[in-house]
Amino acid sequence: MKRNFGILLAVAGVFFIQGISAQTAVEKNKLKYISTEESIAKTLSFLTSDENKGREPGTPEMENVMLYLEQIFKENNVKPYYASYRDKLSNYDKPAYNIVGVIEGTDPKLKNEFVVIGAHYDHIGSSKEIEGDIIANGANDNAVGTTAVTELVKYFGTNRNNKRSIILALFTAEEKGLLGSRHLAQNMKKNDVDVYFMFNFEMIGVPMKGKDMLVYMTGITKSNMAKKMNEYAGEKLVGYLPAESHYQLFKASDNYPFYQEYNIPAHTISTFDFENYEFYHHVDDEFEKMDIKHMEKVINTTIPVLEKMINASEKEIKLDGK
Repeated sequence: MKRNFGILLAVAGVFFIQGISAQTAVEKNKLKYISTEESIAKTLSFLTSDENKGREPGTPEMENVMLYLEQIFKENNVKPYYASYRDKLSNYDKPAYNIVGVIEGTDPKLKNEFVVIGAHYDHIGSSKEIEGDIIANGANDNAVGTTAVTELVKYFGTNRNNKRSIILALFTAEEKGLLGSRHLAQNMKKNDVDVYFMFNFEMIGVPMKGKDMLVYMTGITKSNMAKKMNEYAGEKLVGYLPAESHYQLFKASDNYPFYQEYNIPAHTISTFDFENYEFYHHVDDEFEKMDIKHMEKVINTTIPVLEKMINASEKEIKLDGK
């Protein structure tokens, strides 16, 4: 009996120690922001609400949208990149603004290298009327990408462990011809800002079916970014979609002006594969059709990968052939 009791005590001691270790790990994890369905749904439901009338640049309703996005930056102690969060476009005929924040890097040797992470928050305003509805709420295009960036604002704003500096940019007038991203890329280049790579979220609201990857990347062969992301993730997170090449999507989103201006790795990830969603620029592109759990998986899988990319001691993401 004594021997058995001793064994029980020893075993109990092991579990007690393991319990403390597990609890300590849990407590440490509490310091890190984890994206949740609730947080995602809150931002996404606001962006896609009828009161914003389809988020067309230069409209009065965009003031409300900008105030909402600015507040997320402020609440997470992400500073404005310029004098304010608003970066007024010089290439659009109405007052329209990117929303741009920055988190300074922690490494004295790397903090002058910048990573740009972005998505466009504008949409087309209205579309063909269906049953009295003309508001194109733009849930998948691209309230979901905007929401992803706000979740990264919360993560990196909370953790402050980025060695390189991060510019978090929400672009306007993408639907008018990539005007917001072109304006920002040109200004940054003119001011000799050293940009390491650009990463863009576009249309991640519904999952692909029958694919062996979570997301696909535009212009995947132009750099080793996808390869490094899969290496960091320990799984096939990013892959190739033939339709991306057919429709030349690399040139169709806000990554492209950064590639043009800087000749750096600049890519978009997406899960819209032309077969899984039929409401592109449609009044039925609504909040209710978005798969929040899928978005949560994309965001929470991408965050630690981006963190490793940002914190690598050397510039590991390179253009093909360099």
